[in-house]
Amino acid sequence: QAQSHQATWDKSVFEVYQAASLPWEWTAPLAAHAKEIDIEFMSAPYDFEAVAHLDPFVNAYKIGSGDINWLEELEVVAGLGKPIIVATGAATLEDVQRTMEMLLPTGLPLVLMQCNTNYEGSLENIHHVNLRVLQQYAQEFPTVTLGLSDHTPGHLTVLGAVALGARVVEKHFTDDSSLPGPDHGFSMDPVTWRAMVEDTRKLEAALGSGVKGIEDNELHTVVLQRRCVRAQRDLPQGTTITRSDLVVLRPAPREAIPAHVVTQVPGKVTTRNILAGDIITWEDLG
Repeated sequence: QAQSHQATWDKSVFEVYQAASLPWEWTAPLAAHAKEIDIEFMSAPYDFEAVAHLDPFVNAYKIGSGDINWLEELEVVAGLGKPIIVATGAATLEDVQRTMEMLLPTGLPLVLMQCNTNYEGSLENIHHVNLRVLQQYAQEFPTVTLGLSDHTPGHLTVLGAVALGARVVEKHFTDDSSLPGPDHGFSMDPVTWRAMVEDTRKLEAALGSGVKGIEDNELHTVVLQRRCVRAQRDLPQGTTITRSDLVVLRPAPREAIPAHVVTQVPGKVTTRNILAGDIITWEDLG
C-alpha cells in the first residue's frame, strides 16, 4: 500500500509543522523586510483567521492544493478583492472546474497552477508532473494565468511549463539544501535558482513571436541557400526561352527569379543578352 512521504518522518506531521511555524508577530517585520529588498511578500493562509491576519501585508493570496475544495475559504479570500493563485495538486478536473466556477465570475486576476503534491524530491516524480494539463487549463480557462507548482529536483519541469504557457512558478527555496528538515533536500538554493531564472529567460527568447518568417540573422543565409533561375547557356537578346535553357542553382540574389516559379519562364523573350550561369530577373524578360 502506498504511503505518504510524511510516513518516513521521525516526528509526527503535527510536530514537524509546529516546529516550522513562525510567530504571527513576525509577519509585519518580514513583510517590511521583503519590501525593502524588492521581494513580493506572500504567505498561504489555511484558516479564516490567517486570511484576515495577512490581508494588510499581501497583494495576492495563494491557495494551497489541499484547500481547493474548501469553497468557504475561497469565497472569503475572493471577497478581499486581491489576485488569487490556486494550486491544483492531487485534484481532479472536476475539482478545478468547481473552484473556477466560483472564482471566475469575480473578475479577479487568477493564476491556475498545475501541481503534483508529492514531496519525496525524487527525479522519478517527473513522470507524474503532467505538464500537458497546462494546455487543458489554457483551453478551458483562457482568461487565467497559467503556473506550475513543482517539487521535483532541478528546473527541467519549469522550462517545459514555460514553453507550454506558464507565467508563474513556485519552487521550494533554501539557502542550504543540506540543512535538516523535510523540504531542504529538494529545495533550490541561490545558485540553482539563478540558473533556473537564466535558463528560463533564454527559453523565453528562443520561443519567439510564433510568427513564421525569415529572421534577421537569416537574411544572408537565405541568399546562399536558396536556388534561383539562371541561364543554362548564352541567351542572346530576343531569344524565346525554353525549359532546357534554364537551370536552377544557388545562390539566389533577391532580384533573381526564385526557383518555385521556374515553370513560368519558358515562352518569355529575353530583353538583353544573358550569359550562361547568369541570374535571370523579370526585368530581363518581355
